[in-house]
Amino acid sequence: MTIQIPNPLARKIFLERQGLSRSPTKALSRQGLYELIHDLGFVQVDSIQWVERAHHQILFSRNQTYRQADLTHLTEKDRSLFEHWTHDASVIPSEFFPYWKHRFVRREAKIMENWAKWQGEGFDKAFEETYVRIRDHGPVMARDVKAEDHKSGGWWNWHPSKTALEFLWHTGKLSIARREGFQKVYDLSERVIPQEHHAREVDHETFVDWACRAALTRLGFATSGEIAAFFDIITPDEAKAWITAHRDELEEVLLETVDGKPRASFAFADQVASLLEAPEPPARIRVLSPFDPLIRDRNRTERLFGFFYRIEVFVPEPKRQYGYYVFPLLEGDRLIGRIDMKAERKAGILDVRRLWLEPGVKPSAGRLEKLQAELQRIARFAGMESVRLQAGWLG
Repeated sequence: MTIQIPNPLARKIFLERQGLSRSPTKALSRQGLYELIHDLGFVQVDSIQWVERAHHQILFSRNQTYRQADLTHLTEKDRSLFEHWTHDASVIPSEFFPYWKHRFVRREAKIMENWAKWQGEGFDKAFEETYVRIRDHGPVMARDVKAEDHKSGGWWNWHPSKTALEFLWHTGKLSIARREGFQKVYDLSERVIPQEHHAREVDHETFVDWACRAALTRLGFATSGEIAAFFDIITPDEAKAWITAHRDELEEVLLETVDGKPRASFAFADQVASLLEAPEPPARIRVLSPFDPLIRDRNRTERLFGFFYRIEVFVPEPKRQYGYYVFPLLEGDRLIGRIDMKAERKAGILDVRRLWLEPGVKPSAGRLEKLQAELQRIARFAGMESVRLQAGWLG
């Protein structure tokens, strides 16, 4: 019998699986931070610091006692986390490294085929030379190996050694030992990844099985396509084949989307009872990063929450609907709007420019009070002394 899951419950299930139903004020230890990231599966890393960098804001939105120094310790000292690629650059538990070895092999084949098109013939000549330099002389940043006469530019204009560093990182031969001013410092993977994880090997069947189980557990319910897209380390066909092979462990569920249409998905049969008892998330308003895992799958976000979101960083200013870097707002189990704000660091001010609430969401006194409380929390987290509400910020 197919289990029907109404839309409000589906939202609560996903929020719980994404760590957004936990108490945002409970003290978060360093071990607790690791467990949170492990439960999420990964946390996307991004360089833009419009208010605070994405990885820090993702973690802060789940627990306001989060300390950035703890994340640095876990990645650079304890080494229980490493930085690599899912659908984008992310912080990932180091115990997942053996499964990423399969991604490294697949990625190498694609790189050799695709990068030659924009780097030209012989683009790989610097690979061995760069590797040997790091092996013999220690960690480097891209600027340490840059040819002096090479013109700067975007990724399409990488100098040979920068290309080598990225190739060696994407294929697992190098890892990011630390960051300095957000610049990557590369070293041999065996000197960065704990030995027990670096040395471990898993076969292809084990890799696919783990990737599917880990994704479905963190999603709560999913289609084969959503399972494949979660870590972006297996193909949709592999996810489909896994579902077929493990059908006896899975329960088919019908998710009610926000417009009332049913969507067939799968969940682990032994987890269905706990899914159906998903707790109420905190009622407070929280500002989400544009790269928050709750909204990473934009189509899923629209189906579950009725919320259309696109980051407009790369949209020409005249064509932007909202703004360069606009933050979604979560209230309880609803995405209620978005806010345009920026940390003006020289002035020590969190500058709030504009608020857009979703249709049917009213700017009541109680809601605005909750929003301003969250803005004060965000300002303190970003090191700002105060919040400035610009004239006309309510629209």
